[in-house]
This record gives sequence, C-alpha cells and structure tokens, in this order.
Amino acid sequence: MPLQFPQSPEKLTPAERRLLEFIESHREEFLFMTIGQLSADLGVSEATISRFARHLGCQDFKQLKNHVLAQNHLEGPAGKLARTVLAEGEFDPRRYLLQQQACLQKTMEALDPAAFEQALEALLSARRIFIQAKSASASMGQLLFFRLRRLGLPVELLPGSGTELLEGLVQAGAGDLVVFFGFSKVSAEGRMILRRQPAAGYRTLCFTGRLHPPAEERADMNLYVYRGTEKEYHSMTAAAALVDTLVVAASQRLGADGAARLKELHRMKQQFGS
Repeated sequence: MPLQFPQSPEKLTPAERRLLEFIESHREEFLFMTIGQLSADLGVSEATISRFARHLGCQDFKQLKNHVLAQNHLEGPAGKLARTVLAEGEFDPRRYLLQQQACLQKTMEALDPAAFEQALEALLSARRIFIQAKSASASMGQLLFFRLRRLGLPVELLPGSGTELLEGLVQAGAGDLVVFFGFSKVSAEGRMILRRQPAAGYRTLCFTGRLHPPAEERADMNLYVYRGTEKEYHSMTAAAALVDTLVVAASQRLGADGAARLKELHRMKQQFGS
C-alpha cells in the first residue's frame, strides 16, 4: 500500500520524485538513515530533502520518518529495532538505557523467589548441567556456561540445533538439568527438550519472556525476564542480569568450595600464563 502523508502535492520535482520512490521501495533502510546519508546516497541536497518533507505536510525530516514508521508493518528484528530507535524521534542513548532500567525493574518485580530458589537448588544438585541456546540467546547460554564452569559445576554447552543437539541431548538423563531459553516462544529445539524429558528423566529450567506459558511449553522451573513490548527491539540486558544473579547466588551458596576453585584457577593462570 502506498504511503500516505498529510499533503499530496500534485507536482513533484525530479529530485522529490526520486526521494519518494526511494522511501516507498526502501522503507526499512530509510528509517535508519540520517538526512546526510540520504542526501549522499541519492545525490540531492539536505535542503531539498527538508523542502520535500514540508511539501508532504511534515514539519521536518524527523516527522517525515515518523509518518513512514507509523504506516509500516515491519516484522522481525529490523522492524522492532526501527520502532525502538525512532519511537520519540532521534535516538537518545540515555533514554534507551532508561528503557533497559525499566526492563530490569519489571523483571525484578515479577521475580518469584520460590522459583528462583528452586532453580538455584537444581543447578547446585544436578549431576550434570546441559545448556541449550541459539540465535540471540546463544550469548546468554555462553555467559551461563562460562560462569558456572568457573565455579566448578559440571556444565556442558549443547549445540544450538540440528542432529548435533540430539547427539548431546541423548546423554542427559536422571539427575541432570537441561537449561534452555524461550523468551517470546519456545523454539523447536526447546519443544524437543521438553518432549524428551519424560523418557530421559532429566529436569528442565527455562528463561522465559512469558508469565503464563501454556502447559505444554512449561519447564519444571521457569524464570521470567521482561524484555519490552511485543514490537520493540528486545535487548538481553535483563536476561544477562538474571543469569548473573543466578550465578552470584550459586557462588554464595557454594561458599568456600566455590572460592577454592576460583583461587586454584587464578594460581594456574599465574603458573601457565605468558
């Protein structure tokens, strides 16, 4: 559907026609461009772009972008990022950090102490801990793996997907814990982990973005992370904070044992370091 603007001029200059055609056919790219970048890419002056915006009934370039954003039905990461970046005009890093602060606040308010304690006990008592994460969540899986291994816990990082995941998952059994991430939904791999659980006998822990996931997508333990509204760009700020919270709690609970392992690691680095 063609974009609609407050005004529809009967005549456009060749440069303005080129601008309109570019915006219509490259909506995502346009939303992330500065006026200087658009000027350089199309070979028109910034003054021409500003006049073009006013001819369409917009006060300035910012308002032109907002009109395009309001009519766009962008899906996926690009659309979410555009809505986040341009929600209130030009991107302000301080405003964005305040949004992340709000995500942390909502995650904290929704934290179930009993569920957190259950997850902590499961980590510390597990025979082995298997972590599965892919795509954006892979960074969280790596972080949890790195921190738990430093504490001396028996942790393994499963492949994110494919037959290699099955080859790793088949090793998990009674007494083990499988950790996975399913923020907006449980992935095909997450559903595979849950379906395998009754036969294998392991327990499951899911970091989720839903307070009330359906029964078939619930793990034994579910830790909630708020990452913003459905159509926003979803940062991992709150997820990383919750992962670290779990690790610090585990370290505190391990006490002298955890400290001894870290001390020995430090000694080895000094011994074998360059």
